[in-house]
This record gives sequence, C-alpha cells and structure tokens, in this order.
Amino acid sequence: MLNLDDIQMEMLAEIADIHDVPAGAYNFRVNSQLAGRNTTANINIVNKEGVSGIDIFIKPNTKNESVHIPVVVSDSGIKETVYNDFFVGDNCDVVIVAGCGINNCGEHDAQHDGIHRFYVGKNSKVKYVEKHYGSGDGNGKRILNPVTEVYMEEGSSMEMEMEQIKGVDSTERKTIAELKSDARLVVKERLMTHGKQYATSDYQVSLNGENATADVVSRSVARDTSNQTFNARITGNAPCSGHTECDSIIMDEGKILAIPSLEANDVDAMLVHEAAIGKIAGDQLIKLMTLGLTEAEAEEQIISGFLR
Repeated sequence: MLNLDDIQMEMLAEIADIHDVPAGAYNFRVNSQLAGRNTTANINIVNKEGVSGIDIFIKPNTKNESVHIPVVVSDSGIKETVYNDFFVGDNCDVVIVAGCGINNCGEHDAQHDGIHRFYVGKNSKVKYVEKHYGSGDGNGKRILNPVTEVYMEEGSSMEMEMEQIKGVDSTERKTIAELKSDARLVVKERLMTHGKQYATSDYQVSLNGENATADVVSRSVARDTSNQTFNARITGNAPCSGHTECDSIIMDEGKILAIPSLEANDVDAMLVHEAAIGKIAGDQLIKLMTLGLTEAEAEEQIISGFLR
C-alpha cells in the first residue's frame, strides 16, 4: 500500500488501525513527505501555502464519512511542525482519525509537533481519534507535542479520544476549546508512561454559551521513574455545566501531578472536578493471582482494564 515498508505499515496499524487503503478521504504523511491522498465529493484536502500542513474542508450535511490523516516518522533526526485545519460545515456527522507514530532506531531525536484546529459548524457531530505511539531501539528520543484547538458553534458536539500508551519519551499536549450555546465536548484521555518518560496534558475549556457542556476525563498510569502532569481548567462564562476528572495509577518510582481547576463567571455555571491517584490495590492482585496469574501478569490485566 502506497509503497510503505513493513515498519511504516506497522506504525499505521498502531496509530490508526489501518491495514489497507481506508475508505473515504485520507492524507498519509511519512517522513515529512506526502505518501498518499484521497478526497471525496464531500471532503476536500488541500495543501497549505507558506507552511507545512493541510486544510480539510467538509461540506455541510456530510453524514457517515471519515477522514484519516496519520503521520509516520521512521527516520532518525526528523523534526517537523505541521499545521492542519478542519472546516466542518453545518449538520455534519463525521469521524476524523489522526495520530502519529515514531520509530527511532538512530542516535538523533525525532520530533513531530502537530497543530490541529477544528471549526465545527452548527449542529454538527464530530468524533476525533488521536493515538500516539513510539518504537525503535535507538538512543534518539521520540518526541510528540500536539496542540489542538476546537471552536464549536451552536448545537455542535465533539468527542475526542486521546491515547498514548507506549514508547513516547516526551510529550506536551495542549488542548484549547471554546463552546457556544448548546455545544457539547467530551474528552477521553488514556495515557501510560514508563522508563524515564515525561508527559504533560493541559486542557483549557471555555463554556461561553448557554447550556454548553464539557466532560474532560483522563486515566493514566505512571511506571518506573516516569513523570506526568495533568492540568485541566474549565471556565464557565454562561449558564453551563462542566466536569473534569483525573484517575491515575502510580507504580514503582513514578510521579504524577494532577491540577484540576474551575472558574465560574456566571451564577448558573455548574462545574465539578475530581482527582484520584493511588497504587494498584493488593486485594485485586491477590484475587487474580489465585486464578493462576503471576504478579506481573495480574498487574498487566489490571492496567489493561483500567485504560480500556
């Protein structure tokens, strides 16, 4: 497919569940070059002028269509910043699958910084899936710094699945969202760090319209000596409702800092935050070990279920 090698195909499978050419619109980027593109009658993809990146235009009333825009980096030493803008018309229902995989077998750091901006039209529904994955046995680091901006019109909804489970040495994720009346945002973050990895997640959500709602939930696991920071701020500027939650498992010598915060600028803003950090409960391990699992196997089963 698209003349990709086995490693690049493996990365596509990990970050976007792609095993063959996907149906619908797509744009594949491999080692800073275009590796394949397809547009449809309702979804157009064009190169930006002056900077690296693409514009994706989705026509009003587009239903049950998808866009895949994965990025693969398999050459050590590549460092790139890419700007992708999504213009979603009114009354759409679409799925957008992004994500980046870095395979670094060399001595130099490899880095991809993706800046994604979403302009979601009135009454449109968007599901956005972004997975990050790293592999390779080189000494160079695998670095990912995504920025996501979401601007939601009246009555729109967006569900974001943000997942990073393995192999990324350093990541600084920043998400900004602004919601108008009756807009709804749901964020589900899944994160695991190990070794000496470092990860920060910074969410800034502004509920600017009446009946706007947001639910930002993170589940994470910090293993070995890895370090995580979760910072989520929800601001209510109108009669609205917002909820943020961080639920984390800490293991070995890992470190986790959770900073959920709320700001209410309207008497009818209803905002809630929750945070919990703890180790795996001993009774959970014992129960699984009585079924024949080793302690390590029991830990893996618990973590897998927690991050599902």
